[in-house]
Amino acid sequence: MKNKVITICVALIVVFLTLGLDQWTKWAVERSLDLYERVEIIKNFFTVTYVQNTGAGFSLFEGFGIWFFAIITCIALVVVVWMFIKSKDARTQLCLALVFSGALGNLIDRLCFGYVRDFLSFNLLGWDFPVFNVADICITVGFACLIACAIWDEIQEKKRCR
Repeated sequence: MKNKVITICVALIVVFLTLGLDQWTKWAVERSLDLYERVEIIKNFFTVTYVQNTGAGFSLFEGFGIWFFAIITCIALVVVVWMFIKSKDARTQLCLALVFSGALGNLIDRLCFGYVRDFLSFNLLGWDFPVFNVADICITVGFACLIACAIWDEIQEKKRCR
């Protein structure tokens, strides 16, 4: 029981810190840059570029409307909370906390502004990667860690069965 309480507390800290960082960075960029303004940080590699994304991740499905994405996000948040409650693995719960934080950060933007504020822009070998934000990083890292944990657990299970 003690470990579960600690895990919940750590997960809440992760959510509040990453959500706070997400909202603060979006606010700072919005206040500092005009829409579509670019500030080159690392020549030909990294710029801060303020854009307003009305679509899903990486501007996919633009035009579907704010309520479509808001409803989908709310459903996803409920599923993440359900998975968190059902999971007995602290690693999984922390990964889910990251996913939850990122989804909530972008949902806040959609409901408050009608779009998501994106600003991190990378050029990878001449290809402009879609502009993203801290919430997107949280979602991506959370899912990547979930996959890594599942693969790790599978490998460990196969070793035990030998």
